[in-house]
Amino acid sequence: MGKDVIVACDFSSKAQVLAFLDRFPERKPFVKIGMELYYAEGPAIVQEIKARGHKIFLDLKLHDIPNTVKKTMAVLSRLDVDICNLHAAGTAAMMRAALEGLTRPDGSRPMLIAVTQLTSTDQAAMEQELLIHAPMEEVVMHYAQNAKQAGLDGVVCSPLEAGRVHAACGRDFITVTPGVRFADGDNGDQKRVMTPAAAKAIGSDYIVVGRPITAAADPVSAYARCVAEFCD
Repeated sequence: MGKDVIVACDFSSKAQVLAFLDRFPERKPFVKIGMELYYAEGPAIVQEIKARGHKIFLDLKLHDIPNTVKKTMAVLSRLDVDICNLHAAGTAAMMRAALEGLTRPDGSRPMLIAVTQLTSTDQAAMEQELLIHAPMEEVVMHYAQNAKQAGLDGVVCSPLEAGRVHAACGRDFITVTPGVRFADGDNGDQKRVMTPAAAKAIGSDYIVVGRPITAAADPVSAYARCVAEFCD
């Protein structure tokens, strides 16, 4: 499996995201479309970015009753994205229903991955606000194993946990890791972070990088730096 850098296009309008993507006339980055952009512009923005030649991770983090998630995934499967996701906390029944909905009549589907714990969550917040008192690493591994047993392709986890996820769930169970920052960068609101080179060493399959690229003075150079550190 080839490693790749996914650029988090967390913009609030079509004009902003297309102006950003116009800066990449040659290599077309794998992009993440999250809730902000999707809710602002709807499915049309996904279709337009796909038509430009980009792979797409549609990051909507579904979490609802199984039947609702199944029906929603059936709608999203028509957008021809490459990766969709949901929250592992929604239970195995919800994850299995999501897979059913996402699978097209011809048997094809995007990859489906589950969010374990958000990289903005630390042990204290998990215990005090979510009333989950097991260690973070144990929670992430349990959620990952549930996702694997439900038939999913992988998980979203912090790069700190990627190696252990592979050890618990197998090398082919993919890890998509946000919380990646350059060594000389600002961590922002992320609590569990790692550099691209360290994420590569620990076994992340895909890293998701937002502000270090999108807010850089030279986004193309910042993207190239990420690719050089993580993929090459």
